[in-house]
Amino acid sequence: MSAVETVDEQAGAQQELPFALVYGQAVTQMPVDLYIPPDALEVFLEAFEGPLDLLLYLIRKQNIDILDIPVAEITRQYMGYVELMKTVRLELAAEYLVMAAMLAEIKSRMLLPRSSTVEEEEEDPRAELIRRLQEYERFKAAAEGIDGLSRVGRDVQVPKLDAPEARARKLLPEVSLDELLMSMAEVLRRGDMFESHQISREQLSTRERMSDVLERLKGGGFVPFVELFTAEEGRLGVVVTFMAILELVKESLVELVQNEPFTAIHVRARAE
Repeated sequence: MSAVETVDEQAGAQQELPFALVYGQAVTQMPVDLYIPPDALEVFLEAFEGPLDLLLYLIRKQNIDILDIPVAEITRQYMGYVELMKTVRLELAAEYLVMAAMLAEIKSRMLLPRSSTVEEEEEDPRAELIRRLQEYERFKAAAEGIDGLSRVGRDVQVPKLDAPEARARKLLPEVSLDELLMSMAEVLRRGDMFESHQISREQLSTRERMSDVLERLKGGGFVPFVELFTAEEGRLGVVVTFMAILELVKESLVELVQNEPFTAIHVRARAE
């Protein structure tokens, strides 16, 4: 088999390869009635943020010294891009035309003959353009440097973890003897307000009062300490009730509870 026949077979094999798949069917021949709109495909190779960006691109692309710009060549390339923008995207050409006018003015000033005395006195027509290009280049480099930094939400994700629900166990304060005596003094003071002046002997039993207190605590709930006393019984009744409560505490039949220091004291019967 000759080399020419081998090349022809390879070319035929390449032509048989499908260049597209339409609904799963291979297409090896271009349709005769295929219509492609003129604006079906639009490719932008370069995107510029303004006229200074375009000028800087043209200068850097040709490795031109920014302090010695060939205004004529740069103006020609710039106007070519502006003409392209007029054809493709007319709404973007307005601000570029202002720079085009500035380049044309600089070019005309450099082409006009001037004496040596005038050249020494006047500033280079390109000086203002060079200054603006250098300033724009500095800001562009700074913006690119900032954009290269890590950014929260783009390059760095901050993890968030909800703290577990803390359940603090509330410790009840212990009831001291001093606070118990202060409560008793308050009850005695209230008892003095209802003290009777009748001279009579009252028979009060501590054991009976202990039974009365247990009866009142029979429900198992907390009862305020002061509600166990009856102010109408006077000082003697208060003392007997207090002694009965102490005896019940001593025999571990009741307990005294106080939620916070200097708050009300409550009494509750102990569970069997």
